Amino acid sequence: MSSDLYEIIELSTGEIALRRASEDGEPLVVIKFSEESMHFLKEGKYEVAKAMIEAGMEAAGELAVESLETEVQSIDAAGAEQKTIH
Repeated sequence: MSSDLYEIIELSTGEIALRRASEDGEPLVVIKFSEESMHFLKEGKYEVAKAMIEAGMEAAGELAVESLETEVQSIDAAGAEQKTIH
């Protein structure tokens, strides 16, 4: 992930969303709790949503690193196959 700043907001629908702080466009993630969940969570919905978003961003970061490592290994393997003879 880039070093953009993100903000967690509450939409007019009551859903919790993650968006880039510098943009007003479509949110990157939207979390919707059921009425039953809302009754149980009350104001705690913000903490739960924050934890969910943090876990998702961490997982996305790990996937990005794995993807980059795979790409580097692929490039290394391709380079090892090529031999230059002078």
